[in-house]
Amino acid sequence: MPQQLDAALAEVRTLLLDPELTRAVAAGRRRGHAPTVVRAELRPIALKNGSRLQIVTDDGDRPYTRNVTPGPEAHAAVDALLAEPFNNWHVETATATLQLRVTKRGEAQVHRASTPRPAGPPGSHDRPKEHLLDPGDPLFAAVGGSAAKRRQVDAFLRALAATLPEELTGPLRVVDLGCGNAYLSFAAYRYLQGRGIDVELVGVDVREDQRRRNTALAAELGCADRVRFVAGTILDATVEPAPDLVLALHACDTATDEALARAVAWQARWVLAAPCCHHDLAAQLRGGTAPGPYEPLVRQGILRERFADVLTDSLRAALLRLHGYRVEVVEFVDSQHTPRNLLLRARRTDAEPTVRQREDYRALVDQWQVTPRLQTLLDRP
Repeated sequence: MPQQLDAALAEVRTLLLDPELTRAVAAGRRRGHAPTVVRAELRPIALKNGSRLQIVTDDGDRPYTRNVTPGPEAHAAVDALLAEPFNNWHVETATATLQLRVTKRGEAQVHRASTPRPAGPPGSHDRPKEHLLDPGDPLFAAVGGSAAKRRQVDAFLRALAATLPEELTGPLRVVDLGCGNAYLSFAAYRYLQGRGIDVELVGVDVREDQRRRNTALAAELGCADRVRFVAGTILDATVEPAPDLVLALHACDTATDEALARAVAWQARWVLAAPCCHHDLAAQLRGGTAPGPYEPLVRQGILRERFADVLTDSLRAALLRLHGYRVEVVEFVDSQHTPRNLLLRARRTDAEPTVRQREDYRALVDQWQVTPRLQTLLDRP
C-alpha cells in the first residue's frame, strides 16, 4: 500500500545511518525530475584511521568516491542524497532489507524483508561470507547441500543479481530451458521471492521423469502454484506467456543455441546462458581450412576444441548484439569447481546494430568458413 514519501525516506535515512548498514543503492529518476547523479551507492568500510561511510556517485561519465566520517559529516551527506529525486532506493542492513519505489503520484511503495545473517564489524575483511540464499534453506536439504553445490548456487545467484535491476518488483516470468534436476531453477525462484519479487517460473526438460520429480519437489517446497515444469524440447516446448528472463545453464552443445534463439524470439528482457560442450563448430573447423596464418590454432585436436569454445561463444555474443542485446561474457564460478564456467549475460536494449558490428560478424564467419547453429535458427522464418 502506498505511503507518504517523507515518512518512507525518513525510514531509509535511519537505515543508512545504522551501524549495521551493509549496502545501499539509489537510482532512477522520478517523473518530471532529474537527480544530479544517475546512481549512488553507500557501504561501510574500515580504514586505518577508523570506520567510514563510503559513497560512490556516478554522473553518467565516471564514478566519484568519497569516504565520510560517522556523525555530522555522514548525516549531511545522507541528507543530500535523500534530497535527490531518485526513483528507487534499495537498502540492506545485517538484519533487514528495504526497497522503496516512488510512484507516478509521488507516493512511496515500500517492501520490507527480514534478512538475519551473521555480521562482523562494518567493512572488515573477516566478515562471514554473505550468502544470497541461506545455507539452511530447505532447498539444500531436498537436493543435497554439498559445499560445491552451495558455491555454485551462490555464484549463479550473484550473476543473476548483477543482471536484474535493483528496483525490480515484478511480476517476473522466468523460464529455465534444459533445467535438468532444477536445483538452480528453485534457487533462482527462492532468491527472487526473497527479494519480494512477484515471480513465476517454468522449467523445461525433455525427460518426463524429470518433470515428475521436479513437480513433486515444488510441492514439497510449497511453491507448486508458482513453479511448474513441462516435458519437451527446448525448441518446441509450450511456454506461455512469453518469459521476461531466460535461463539456460549447461545446456549441451547446440541446445544452448536453441535456448538463445527462443529467448530472441520471445524478446526476453534478460538472458543468462552457461554453455556446455561445443562440438558443432569444432566439427566444422576440423573439416575446413583455417584462414591465413591461423592453421596452427586448429592443427592439434585439443587446441582446436579450445579454440572452438572461444569462437562459438564469441559468435553467440555477436549474434545477440545484432538482435538488440547488450552482452557480457563473464566467469560465474571459479574454474577449480568446473571448467565450464563461462556465462553469457544479456540484456535487451533494442539498439540497432552498427555497421561495424555487422561487418565484424560477417568477416569472422567468412574467414573461418563456419555457420553457427544460432545463426541458422535465427534465420528461420
